[in-house]
Amino acid sequence: MKIAFIGAGSMAEAIMAGLLKQEICTKEDITVTNKQDQQRLENLENKYGVATLENKETVVKDADVIFLAMKPKDAKDGIQAIKSYVTKEQLIVSVLAGISTEVIQDLFEQELRVIRSMPNTSAAIGLSATAIAKGSYATENDLELVQSLFSAIGLCTIVEEDQLHAVTGVSGSGPAYIYYIAEAMEKAALAQGLDMDVAKKLVSQTLIGAAHMLQETDKDAEVLRKEVTSPGGTTQRGISLLDERKVSEAFESCIEGATERSREMGEELAEKLKEKASN
Repeated sequence: MKIAFIGAGSMAEAIMAGLLKQEICTKEDITVTNKQDQQRLENLENKYGVATLENKETVVKDADVIFLAMKPKDAKDGIQAIKSYVTKEQLIVSVLAGISTEVIQDLFEQELRVIRSMPNTSAAIGLSATAIAKGSYATENDLELVQSLFSAIGLCTIVEEDQLHAVTGVSGSGPAYIYYIAEAMEKAALAQGLDMDVAKKLVSQTLIGAAHMLQETDKDAEVLRKEVTSPGGTTQRGISLLDERKVSEAFESCIEGATERSREMGEELAEKLKEKASN
């Protein structure tokens, strides 16, 4: 399977690294191009042995799967540079946050098979939580193929396209919420007399352990929380203070706000891309 990456940023590298590590494809199967950063292409070629080229036609013409991995603001120019060489036989996989499959098809001016995805930055260590959705011309087989590709860099689930805004609010932005919690716990640990090295190790391992418990048992988060929380104990005191400060409600508002912002950004990007296309 030949794979082309249009865009060579951190997400493109994470996906590429996962595919190679899991032997989904070989370095000879991958070609990469970007807008103009030749140094970045050279770095990827030296690190992974993949082909990096400036000639867009050469990059895409033999590809079975084309990843759109440029920045969303560069989508119009990036697609413009390759659309003359793309055919309906090729599968398009978009990593472009906020840009719908319909807009992508409009930019290509073709009825292409498009799968839209929302990974997160944990893809860099093979632990992404990715959701994918198919466009109007993509097939179930296309979905299965793309799910297998993203499974090389973590968990991958299938959703309806309009649910990707919620996915963005939950798992796309989710790592930042966890880092926020870790930052707060480390600060609190320092205030209680622990040094930074000890605090960081204890906090990170606590988060890792809790995450594994969520994954590896059939108990939901509420049950696991209650099992740790003895009446009148230390955990109960801490949870009571979190409840007093309405932390749970704050997280609901956080995810609701991020989801709504994803919708807004998608609409804004669609308008800007349409304006560019008409000019």
